[in-house]
Amino acid sequence: MPRPLVPHRRERILDAAEQLVLDRGFDAMSVASVAERAGIAKGAVYREFASKHELREALLGRGAERMRARVEQELGEQPLLSEGYRATIRALLGDPLMTAAYLDDEGVLGTHADAVSDDRFRVHFEGTAEWIRQLQKRGAFSSAVDAEQLALALSCATIGLLSAAKRLGPLSPAQLGGAISVLATMVAGFERAGAPAPGA
Repeated sequence: MPRPLVPHRRERILDAAEQLVLDRGFDAMSVASVAERAGIAKGAVYREFASKHELREALLGRGAERMRARVEQELGEQPLLSEGYRATIRALLGDPLMTAAYLDDEGVLGTHADAVSDDRFRVHFEGTAEWIRQLQKRGAFSSAVDAEQLALALSCATIGLLSAAKRLGPLSPAQLGGAISVLATMVAGFERAGAPAPGA
């Protein structure tokens, strides 16, 4: 007789893993401890995630989606770029897992930034360029700015922030928030006063 399915198994696993990562750090977390915390069998974890590293990537993906949803709920789907950056600061600093990811806290997430091998940074870059182009079409952003060049500069800044603590030494959440706030102030200089409201 087949075992009954565990309701919301994937989310239960991710919830348990996130608690363990924040309590003990990624390197100290094991699949067995995740299974125990989630109240399911170890094999059930492996049915959802092929490896511990895949589990970490799913945690970070879920955290990024939480941030995106919070920003969208606060600002709508088409905010000004500077508003988006400022809302991102609030969402980021309100999420312990994602704050740890940006502060490159190896005690929490291990060497996650160095392990990224997919195209997430290119997707972010292309999304930012499209965001700027849409703002330009609405008349909410200077058309004198090359959208792709600005998106490249902003993406490089984001990638740099992900590895800043490793290269420059420990950073605080306040320093991280301040750096993103500077980016918001910089892009605000390209936004037009009295621009149409989002969706206009």
